[in-house]
Amino acid sequence: MLTSRRTMILDQIAWSDCIVFLLFLIPQLPLRVGVFETIKCGLKALPFLLLRLPYQLVRERYLTQPHQESPFVRQATLFQDLVVRCVRYAFARIPASIGKVFFSKPVALPFFYFRLLRNGHFRCPTHWREVHREGFSGIYMIHDETARSDIVIYYCHGGGFSMGSAYFYMEFCMAWLDLLRAAGYENPALFALEYTLVPEATYPTQVQETLACYKWLLTIAPSPERIVLAGDSAGATLILSLLLCLSNYTSLRNKMPGLAIPISPWTAIISSKNRNTPSDYLDADSLRLYGQQYIGPNASADDAMVSPGRCQDLSWWRRASPTQGWYFIYGAEEVFAPEARDLVALLKKSGSKVKAYEETGWIHAWPVVKLFLCNSRVGRVSGLQKMVDVIVDRLPPEKID
Repeated sequence: MLTSRRTMILDQIAWSDCIVFLLFLIPQLPLRVGVFETIKCGLKALPFLLLRLPYQLVRERYLTQPHQESPFVRQATLFQDLVVRCVRYAFARIPASIGKVFFSKPVALPFFYFRLLRNGHFRCPTHWREVHREGFSGIYMIHDETARSDIVIYYCHGGGFSMGSAYFYMEFCMAWLDLLRAAGYENPALFALEYTLVPEATYPTQVQETLACYKWLLTIAPSPERIVLAGDSAGATLILSLLLCLSNYTSLRNKMPGLAIPISPWTAIISSKNRNTPSDYLDADSLRLYGQQYIGPNASADDAMVSPGRCQDLSWWRRASPTQGWYFIYGAEEVFAPEARDLVALLKKSGSKVKAYEETGWIHAWPVVKLFLCNSRVGRVSGLQKMVDVIVDRLPPEKID
């Protein structure tokens, strides 16, 4: 295992991190969205921050009987509860044009390096570089840049197709590589796709970028079977769409990846089952808006390539399944849980090798949330460790020639 001095399993997010994040964010908002929109958004948030947030927090956390609390509040720490309430407000009330800045490179990358510095790293322990190729771009991370990788994770980030970036997920991705090293892989690599967000582009642009990147990864991975597709939320939608797409290409259907790990997948873009829950921070109305923006004017919400959960063709899913199957991981209390369960059941019916894990009482993209918000190291990496264990089981470490 890597020594603690070199590990990418950083400490829990602290109040100092929140303050520094705001220091990186505030100058970017007027630059990206304008002074007026920034002030307007800030003023609209004040009643929530000063009145509703403290009132709801005290009432629901301390004045409500335990059996009447939401499943998440029942087990969350005060800090976790506070952060998730703020995220819930932001997802429902803050425009995506502003939310996009929160996760953007000018904010996320310096914040990542501050996190490293606060944890005693004066340089990044994992090699990384930006990749810009025709048809796609992203971040390539690897333990040893001078040697060939023995397994490649292909990751697509979440954010409702409207926000999010590969830079925001760098800590999550590098922690994943650390755990793969500890599990016996000699030189794991990960590519995080930086796909085009809406409204700059709509479907099929994002799927085309995902496909272009996969074709490139085939040239650097040891074999197609040593590629693991993974993504959270909208990113999971893209890997599902990619697999359906690959199965239709004569030249690619024999180059399927070894494993797929959809994290809290947004399987059906527009669905009556995507309903708000007392615990989750996602908002059904905002999801519908983001989903319609992604679909665009020329596609349909019933198209399986747009909304993979709409595909009921068992033979198509059989062809689209990775060689070593699927591992779904999501929160039992999240908005997308009902549709995720439906897709898991459908894949099992198709004869594909499928395993699913629901984290009791937890919410959307919980493996990412826990990495930043849990107190203990075991808690922070619990979601990542479950995924690593499945990878080891399905695609055991091999000696690099």
